[in-house]
Amino acid sequence: MLTFTQAKASQQKPVRIEFWTMSLKPKFIPYFQQLIRDYESLHPDTQVIWTDYPWDILQLKLVTAIAAGKPPALVNLSVPWAEALARDGMLEPVDQWLAPAGQQADYTDGALDDLRFNGHLYGFPHYSNVNVIAYNKALLQKAGVSRAPADLNQVFQMAMQIAARTGKPAYAPALGKIDGFFLQQGLPVIKANRAAFDSDAHVRLVEQLKTVYTAGGLLKDKLFAEDNFPAVIDAYLGGRLAMMVSAPSAIRRVQTDAPDVYAQTGIFPMPAGPTGINDGGWMFHFAVPKGNQPRQMPAIAEFARYLTGSARQLDFAALAGVMPTTRSGLRQTLIRAAANSNDPAQQAVIEAARSMQNARSLYVSGIEDYDELRRVLVQATEAAVTGRKPVKPALEEAARIWNRKLAAQKGGH
Repeated sequence: MLTFTQAKASQQKPVRIEFWTMSLKPKFIPYFQQLIRDYESLHPDTQVIWTDYPWDILQLKLVTAIAAGKPPALVNLSVPWAEALARDGMLEPVDQWLAPAGQQADYTDGALDDLRFNGHLYGFPHYSNVNVIAYNKALLQKAGVSRAPADLNQVFQMAMQIAARTGKPAYAPALGKIDGFFLQQGLPVIKANRAAFDSDAHVRLVEQLKTVYTAGGLLKDKLFAEDNFPAVIDAYLGGRLAMMVSAPSAIRRVQTDAPDVYAQTGIFPMPAGPTGINDGGWMFHFAVPKGNQPRQMPAIAEFARYLTGSARQLDFAALAGVMPTTRSGLRQTLIRAAANSNDPAQQAVIEAARSMQNARSLYVSGIEDYDELRRVLVQATEAAVTGRKPVKPALEEAARIWNRKLAAQKGGH
């Protein structure tokens, strides 16, 4: 039996909450240090410990800590990582903890949908992004283009019209991630554990890309690279690309590196796909690893809600050039940006904030050696778009390779 003194000492022992982030040092050291000071001043009985790991070792550290029964209270994850860990039983569902009892969670529907696996929610949304179209006003005026595109077909038409009248490309899709491009347009990559990208709808879309490519409407620099963004922004900065699809943060770089181009920059929203999902979402959040004690969950959840609440999200978004994932945070973002709405960077933020409700992380899950399979699809797409192979046979050949490799695996989605 505990003595009164021992019981009192036990009650006074501070609650210890450790949270892990990935690759946020050194830039965000002041931000998190201040956040911890503020939280501990509000909760004198709580000790918060922040640990940051490089992104390429965080998963191994986490799995090891869970296996040892010593997980952190919270861990910073991308959605695909969370889906895989939840599938393997390594994360705790947090449905009941997203808001204080009797209140509604402030996170956007898109953010919560990202974290819903098998009917449960597995994290507290932190930040995401969404693409807009930055365009060169002089080039679009020369091409006779004045309206925002309503869908991808109109993006293609605009790109060909701009190329025909200015001699410059207008669109630079990330075809090194053609799987995500398909998904954003509502076209599955895998169905019933078989490749689905050789359908008539996929062939038509790649045929369209080929038509625009042949007409000079696509930027050819690194078009099929895994990351073509450096080439895209360099072309836009140099006045060699009429439209740049990117997150709003890229517009500030234009302002810094090419003021003359920035002065000629306008902003369109990037149209959503047929599914209503907006382009460019890639959310990060804080998940609760398996192995945390049930009695700790109220304190963990309270800190998680503070860490990912609108006030902190807005501060983090301003530092990181990202978008908040709370409804009230997006409303405040719109209010702040509207104060200087003639500025292209603020116009980009306004259009992004309007689109964020339907931003989603698009990916394929549950497939072994998926990067290798994606390379096969990218190579087939490159051969088809550049005219080295007919589109349908190129996609069918890639599908046969996929199906051989998928035959011994469980299906993904």
